[in-house]
Amino acid sequence: MKQKAEKKGFHMPHVFIILLVIMLFIVVLSYIIPSGMYERIEDSAGITVIDPDTFSYVENENPIGFMDYFEAVYTGFVNGATIMGTLFISSGMIYLLEVSGAFGAGINAILKKTKGKEFSVVCIFYTIFVIFGVLGYGEAAYPFYPLAVTIGFALGYDRMVGTGLAIVGSTVGFTSGLMNTFTTGVAQQIVGLPLFSGIGFRAAGLAVFYVIGLAGLYAYCRKIKKNPELSLMKDEYLNMKAENQVTDTEEMTPRKVLGLLVFLGIIIAQGYGCIRLGWSFPQIAAIYVIMGILLSIIFRFGPSEACQLFCKGAVRVFAAAFAVGLAQSVVVLMNQACIMDTIVHGMAQLLQNKSAILALLIIFVFVTLFNFLVVSGSGKAVIVMPILQPLGKILNINQQVLVLTYQYGDGITNSFWPGSAVIQLSMCGVDYGSWLKFCWKIYLGFIVSAFVLVMIAYGIGYGPF
Repeated sequence: MKQKAEKKGFHMPHVFIILLVIMLFIVVLSYIIPSGMYERIEDSAGITVIDPDTFSYVENENPIGFMDYFEAVYTGFVNGATIMGTLFISSGMIYLLEVSGAFGAGINAILKKTKGKEFSVVCIFYTIFVIFGVLGYGEAAYPFYPLAVTIGFALGYDRMVGTGLAIVGSTVGFTSGLMNTFTTGVAQQIVGLPLFSGIGFRAAGLAVFYVIGLAGLYAYCRKIKKNPELSLMKDEYLNMKAENQVTDTEEMTPRKVLGLLVFLGIIIAQGYGCIRLGWSFPQIAAIYVIMGILLSIIFRFGPSEACQLFCKGAVRVFAAAFAVGLAQSVVVLMNQACIMDTIVHGMAQLLQNKSAILALLIIFVFVTLFNFLVVSGSGKAVIVMPILQPLGKILNINQQVLVLTYQYGDGITNSFWPGSAVIQLSMCGVDYGSWLKFCWKIYLGFIVSAFVLVMIAYGIGYGPF
C-alpha cells in the first residue's frame, strides 16, 4: 500500500540558516553602499558618540573577502561570549530547581487555586515578563522562556501561548522604556536629558502596549480552547490533548518552598543589581552560580550529580547561545563593511528641510528598519542620537520626543525581525514562520499606537521633566 505523500510547501529555514543569510546580505550591501565614517568623541557623560559634523566617505582598506564571511562566525562567538556564558550558566542552574520538582509543585499549587480561570494565570506571568522588560532584562530573561512554555502547557494551552506571554510581555516592558538603561537611559544621556525623565508619559505608553499585547494573547487563547485545530502548533497540541498530558503533580514541601524563595531572591537581586549597582552579565552569572550552590545544599544534590544536572540544563540553550554568536557575527561584518555611518548619514540628509511631523515619521521608520541590521539598543543610540540631537533643534522637536521616537522604533521589532527574534524563539522551540503568524497583528497594533503616542507627545510639548 502506497504511503500518502507528504504535503509540500514552504518551511521556514532553521535559525542558523536565517542568520547566515542575513550575514550574506550584509556582505552584498558592503559592495553596494559606499563606506563612510564619522569621527568618534567622548561626551560629557563619558559615552563615546559620533561627531555629526565630521562625516566623510572613506576607502575601506579591509573589504569583506571570501574568508572574512566565515571567520566572522568565530569572531562573533568571541564577541558574544559574555551573553552566551550567562545563558549557559543561568539555564544550567535553573535546571537544578526544575529537577527538584519545586517548579512542578508551584505550578500545581497555582492550578489548584485557579481551576477554570486559566487565563488569569496567563495574565499574571505576562505581567511578570512585562516587569522584566521594564527593568531592561533583555537577554537576561531568556532562561525563563522555557518555563513560560511549561506554564502554558500546564494551563492546557499550546506552546505558542507560553512563548507569547514571555516574548510579547518582555517586548511591552522593554519598549516602554520606563527604567531601560540600554535604550532610554543611554539616549537621554547622549542628548543631555535627566536620566529616566518623562517617566509619566512612558508609563501611559506602557499601559497602551500592555493592553494590546494582552488582548492578542486572549484572542489566541480563546480561539484554541474553542477549536484546538486552529492552534499554530496543531500537531503537538492535539497529541498533547489526546494523551491527556499534565504537568507534575508534585506536592509542595518545605524544601521546595525554600528553593523557590531562593529563586525569587535571585530574581530580585538581579533586578536591583542591574538598576542600582550597574551589574552586567558577569555579575548576573555569578549570582546564578551562588543559586546553584544553595539549591544543591537544599535539595541534597551531590557535587558530581549537581554538575551532571547543570550540564543537562546548559545543553538546552545550546541553539540559542549559538544563535547569539551568529547574531554577533552580523555586527562584525557591519563594522568591517563601514556602512553603518553611511546609512545614518543618508537618513540625516533625508530629514533636512522636512516638517516636524514628517521628520518624526521618517525617524520612527528608519530606526525600526535599522533595527533589522543593528539589534543592540545602546549600540544604535550612540550612532543615531548624536545625529538626531542637532536635527531636533533645527526642526524645533523636543529632545524628549526624539528619545521616545527612538525608543519605540528600537523596542518593538526586537522580537519581530529575525536577527534577534530567532534567538528568543529557539529558547521556546517555536519556528519563525509560526511566530509571524501569531504576532503580526499584535505588532502592527504596537507600531500604529507607538506613532500615535509620538504624535501626542509632540502635540503636548512632551518635555524633559
